[in-house]
Amino acid sequence: MRGSAHLAIGLITGVAIAGLVPGIPFSLPGIALAGFSALAPDLDHPESRLSKRLGFAHGYVRWAFGAVALGLAGYAYLLLKPGPDQRFSYTAALAFALIGVALQGGSARKLALLFTGLGTVLIGLYAQFLWLSLLGTFVALAPFTSHRSWTHTIWATALWTYIGYLANRSLGWHGVAHYAGAGYASHLLADTLTKSGVRWLLPLTDYSIKVPLLSTGSKTGNMMELAICLGYGLLVLGLVIGHLGF
Repeated sequence: MRGSAHLAIGLITGVAIAGLVPGIPFSLPGIALAGFSALAPDLDHPESRLSKRLGFAHGYVRWAFGAVALGLAGYAYLLLKPGPDQRFSYTAALAFALIGVALQGGSARKLALLFTGLGTVLIGLYAQFLWLSLLGTFVALAPFTSHRSWTHTIWATALWTYIGYLANRSLGWHGVAHYAGAGYASHLLADTLTKSGVRWLLPLTDYSIKVPLLSTGSKTGNMMELAICLGYGLLVLGLVIGHLGF
């Protein structure tokens, strides 16, 4: 499914958690968290909606490599005498320059996500928030996995829910695990409705579970996504209204 459909389904799922699960307070941040979580599995795709948002600085990554290359070359020319050290510095400068040129689009975004994730890990370690470090690790590693592989498994869903549980304990915000876990699971369930399906139990089995109702990106598929979102939204709305006794 497209990112917009996953976001809509995640937000609707957040409303369902807020309105139907006993003991979970109605929370707009919680609903937003469910929407965010519904986009998280596609961090394994550099062109996904969330990858583009979290990797906002990917365009600057290439400039950073270029700046390092110029700095090394200037250092070698101005401060080093001709010899092995200068030649090594020139070689390193050339390597950084070539990497900068090679970082186009998706590769630059992957590197930006890596830096974003590692920065989050360090902040988590400094603040002694394990959940934040785990979140950063997920963000850093997910872009380097194959699409619809490790992030699209029941194990990844459990990990994301556990991160929410730890955040709940650290922040005292009740319901984080419910919103996060349900939002993440909604993505996998939605992708199960596509022709490619989802390998829920990877690596135990490579079998793809699917109910092939739609093909992502096709006109018919887009219409099906809209119908699913509308139908799901109306169902949740009806259940919530009934639960509240209106």
